Amino acid sequence: MSKDKKYLIGEFSKKTRTSIRTLHYYDEIGLLKAEKAPQSGRRLYTDQDVLKLQKIIVFKFLGYRLEEIATMMNEERYDSSLKESLQTQKQALVEKKDHIETALKAIDRTVTLLEEVEEVNSDILMSLVQNIQTESEQRLWIEQLAPNEVIDQLFDKTEEEMLALDIEFIELSNEIKRLMNRPFDDPEVQKLVEKHMEATMEFVGEEAMGVLGELSELAVEDFEKIIPSPYTEEEEKWLQQAMEHYMIQVGIYTPDKE
Repeated sequence: MSKDKKYLIGEFSKKTRTSIRTLHYYDEIGLLKAEKAPQSGRRLYTDQDVLKLQKIIVFKFLGYRLEEIATMMNEERYDSSLKESLQTQKQALVEKKDHIETALKAIDRTVTLLEEVEEVNSDILMSLVQNIQTESEQRLWIEQLAPNEVIDQLFDKTEEEMLALDIEFIELSNEIKRLMNRPFDDPEVQKLVEKHMEATMEFVGEEAMGVLGELSELAVEDFEKIIPSPYTEEEEKWLQQAMEHYMIQVGIYTPDKE
């Protein structure tokens, strides 16, 4: 193969299976500069440009940005600095892979849910999606405090179980938004709180509830920060007061007397 052979951009595009538009862009940003024919000014490429383009394609495949590739293009040999760069790139790709897998999980769960319930309040749906998004963070937080059996109870549920829980969460959340500002002793409110607490116990489990119950108020606040809520601050306050009223009525909570 002659080193003097020159290719017009159309020929070079076919030879390298790279679009003319991409070659134009690489030329414009100085990543792969073409020669210019003296008379016509048309772009000309050589077999050395084929090798340069191969480098660009490889580094793009490995996930590097074009700005990063530009600084690596003129290296004839690679040493430990490339090894370190590749390790950093691998970590970035692993994180991207985890993000994609979590996003796909959220999409699948949301599609399945919408097939079942057809319509969901936007705040409630967003809290469900965010809960999937922060699940890993929640798990890491709980792992510092709870045994493996509790972790399994909280996070290792089947898709069928999660769908049932999501549907129940939507129903309860809708009811909380509907009944908000009703008196705490309203029969509907008390029935809702009872159902809410039963659902929480079913989802969390008695052992996990025991672990969470032993946490300090500050630790509970930290944990709540990573659990998305579909409620406004006013709705949260009303629900907490309604639950407290219910627990006093059934004798499982006695307020501190000053």
